[in-house]
Amino acid sequence: MPRYGLTALIVACAIFMETLDGTVISTSLPAIAADLHQDPITLKLALTSYLLSLAIFIPASGWAADRFGARTIFRLAILVFTFGSILCGVSSTLLEFIGARMVQGLGGAMMVPVGRLVLLRSVDRSEMVPALAYIMIPALLGPMVGPPIGGFVTTYLHWRWIFFINVPIGALGILLVSLFIKNIRAEEAWPLDVKGFVLLGSGLAALVFGVTVIGRGLVGTAVVLGLIGASALLLGTYVLHARKVAFPILDLRLLAIPTFRASILGGSLFRIGVGALPLLLPLMLQIGFGMDAFQSGSVTFISSAGAMLMKATATPLLRFFGFRRILIFDALLSAGFFASYGFFTPATPVIIMMGLLLVGGFVRSLEFTSLNAIAYAEIDSAEMSRATSFTAVAQQLSLSLGIAVGAFVIEMAQSARGAAELTATDFRWAFVVVAVISASSIVSFLRLPSDAGVSLVGQRRPAAKA
Repeated sequence: MPRYGLTALIVACAIFMETLDGTVISTSLPAIAADLHQDPITLKLALTSYLLSLAIFIPASGWAADRFGARTIFRLAILVFTFGSILCGVSSTLLEFIGARMVQGLGGAMMVPVGRLVLLRSVDRSEMVPALAYIMIPALLGPMVGPPIGGFVTTYLHWRWIFFINVPIGALGILLVSLFIKNIRAEEAWPLDVKGFVLLGSGLAALVFGVTVIGRGLVGTAVVLGLIGASALLLGTYVLHARKVAFPILDLRLLAIPTFRASILGGSLFRIGVGALPLLLPLMLQIGFGMDAFQSGSVTFISSAGAMLMKATATPLLRFFGFRRILIFDALLSAGFFASYGFFTPATPVIIMMGLLLVGGFVRSLEFTSLNAIAYAEIDSAEMSRATSFTAVAQQLSLSLGIAVGAFVIEMAQSARGAAELTATDFRWAFVVVAVISASSIVSFLRLPSDAGVSLVGQRRPAAKA
């Protein structure tokens, strides 16, 4: 085990708990919707409310860790997330469930970014790629075991029990953090930008909620336009505000760094496709193909197995091909896999589905590792907490937009048929649309220099040719 192994393992336990929860709920959406007397697509609110809560509160995570210490915030975050899980398990209405998911999001907003910050401040720059890949190996167990566990519990017990799984994991995490994580904090914490926090949080909330409620008649068109207009005003005001203060809650000046800008802009477009998958795949397999939750989970888990297989190869692949080539090629290849899933039919052999999901998971995981690493290629230690917060906000926002886009395309396909029930064909165009959006991320990656991220993997620049 490398010298940072214990710290990485503890951080991975927290990420495991969060990723397990996310994949479990995706598999169980139809059952939860039926129990709460809701349309399955309406349950997109339960997914986006969690991601929205993350996006709103993550910007304060770096400040809180610097101000009160990483161990203090990390431990509190695990406690809040676990409490939110209990609330999810006892919810009896859609509003209660959405509220409980937002409590979980508050805990997750502090848990994962602060855990990653602890690790990044514990390793040398040359160790960042293997360290990030190391924490993702145990963390990938969450999405790998989540679908079959969630499917089994939902099919043979009850969906409420899937949230109580987090209780013993959370208790173990609190104990390990208390024993082994140092209370790292900045020598002088930067002041919290309260005005920026309100503007940014309100703007993101209006944007995500406005996009999510399009369709299905949940609210009127005037409300949707009002929310989107308000988000534009609030976020525009924040941009002006961020230029005037020394320590904005989300430091937009970091976008001046080429590698960080490519990771944020290109990575956000790429993750829109990834964000749609937890909604589209389980619903297509269960509603479109007639599988039960356990059968669905037994198919979709293989994608995370592919992601885990990739982790051992990330560093040598990046060293040999370079970040720029990997990011461009992987984005296009991943988009191809996204689109292929839309052409699954009830007659498609399960072995073919699982093969495409396995290889697609491998390819996407390499893209994630590359994006997560290159974001910090030119970030110094003083900027690390602000950079981790910025990166996490962009990730959660793009994932929530992916859910909204995927759900919207499904609804339009269903509306075009004039049918009341979803069918397998309604999902096809959703996969194609998110694939095109993900592929468009290469525009940002094409602008990277050929030696971008060289300090992260020890790659040597080839000698210039005459």
